Amino acid sequence: MQIYDVFNGDADGICALIQLRLAEPCDSTLITGVKRDITLAQQVPLGTPAHVNILDISLDKNRAAVDKLLAAGCSVFYVDHHFPGETLPDAPGFTALIDTQPTTCTSLLVDQYLAGRFHNWAIAAAFGDNLNAVGEALAEKAGLSAEQTQALKMLGVCINYNGYGSELEDLHFHPTDLYREFVNFADPLDLIASEPAAWQHLRDGYEADMAYGLTAPVLAETGKSLVVKLPHEAWARRVSGVLGNELANRHPDKACAIVTETAGDSYLVSIRAPLNNRTGADEVARRFPSGGGRKAAAGINDLPAEHLEEFIGVMSEYWR
Repeated sequence: MQIYDVFNGDADGICALIQLRLAEPCDSTLITGVKRDITLAQQVPLGTPAHVNILDISLDKNRAAVDKLLAAGCSVFYVDHHFPGETLPDAPGFTALIDTQPTTCTSLLVDQYLAGRFHNWAIAAAFGDNLNAVGEALAEKAGLSAEQTQALKMLGVCINYNGYGSELEDLHFHPTDLYREFVNFADPLDLIASEPAAWQHLRDGYEADMAYGLTAPVLAETGKSLVVKLPHEAWARRVSGVLGNELANRHPDKACAIVTETAGDSYLVSIRAPLNNRTGADEVARRFPSGGGRKAAAGINDLPAEHLEEFIGVMSEYWR
């Protein structure tokens, strides 16, 4: 039977699939994209029954496609931590590991499923998803040194950084290429130690783009929220998500948003709930037609410029 691996192109999706394929190697068809390309299930062909693994994309946004796959005789294994909708599919071919708690992510769910066989990949993913306290606690429990913990954090953040962009051309690496490069290492610490060219290029790109991003102008700031603006440039699209995480870490009591100009008269928006109260980002995002995500981190794919002030108002009103 044909196997399809459908996964988010960020750190969580890639590290989740790395764990699965290290445990169960196979020649699967990969379906992914930029981090915000989340309606990926519809790309799975319906011609013949297949086994479909779907990792780190919202079931709510893919429900129609999943229902069609199940009706066509496919089996679906769904692992995710985003809002799944009000109900799950009631079909014998559907298996789900879904947990929307703000202290977990898809890679941690896969880690539990595999009984910790490739635990360091899950730790890297937790850092990539800005679950820093979770990642640090897991690293300490695993007996990792401070240096090893920091190395996994940088790796996770950089893999996550690579997923951001409006188009695949914005990224340093196509997510499938990064997955294929990194799945060769059962332990990400071995990857880091061997310094492959892909890792060096990714790390250097992150450091350069972040240096630009930290100079972004502030559009609005209150005691509980912060909104900054980035220009319509590839580096800005790449850094938008990880910059949101960094600002959230620097301002743990504030909700933070990055609004990035696009080619049209609109913005791409990344939202981070306050680290000290990791809820609400998804609710704010879903007030706008192309918004979605999870409680701690969410986004709006296409915010018309005429709604920018409305968005800033919603941010300051929701978190006050």
